[in-house]
Amino acid sequence: MPSLLGLDPDTPTVTGHGYDRELIPLYLRLLDLDDAMVLGILAIVMGETLEAGSALVELLGVQLHVDMASCWQADDVLLDLIRDREVMGHVLADVAGDEAASGNAGATVKVQRQIVRDCLAGANGRETRDGWVPRWMAFPPSAYTERGGVGSAERWEAVAPMIEDTTAQGDAPEEGTTAAAAAEFQEEPVQHAA
Repeated sequence: MPSLLGLDPDTPTVTGHGYDRELIPLYLRLLDLDDAMVLGILAIVMGETLEAGSALVELLGVQLHVDMASCWQADDVLLDLIRDREVMGHVLADVAGDEAASGNAGATVKVQRQIVRDCLAGANGRETRDGWVPRWMAFPPSAYTERGGVGSAERWEAVAPMIEDTTAQGDAPEEGTTAAAAAEFQEEPVQHAA
């Protein structure tokens, strides 16, 4: 990719660090490329610059219909991190079904976790459950409880009304509505170390 843009082939990123990239030669080179090449470069630039943990991630994930199950699967690390009894009960219902969850409601989190593991692996006589993603990693994200503290769900709750406003108003949103709402999510620019 760097050589396509006239950059040194050892250049680690397309976007560079901070403002160390000459934009005019880069822009002129992009004009010479066909649309498919520019869109491919755009995908890389988005990947390099999209800030994890931002409201924009939640918005793009929903609008692009991102299916996390196609590129992620649960492992023991995730399951070991879930120690909350109420959350594990909901995860068990997601993975094994409501009947298994209610039948094991009194079991310890350790036992419930093992049932989830068995379902994800298709072990111990349990039917394999493919494509499960925790609610907080789905698009749109949500929480298992009403307690709050799930960053992705909170960011989505803040962004969702902006989408509803623009879709309810059609192609001509009321002047300032989207801009004013978007201004709430402006974050300080990320400073890169030189």
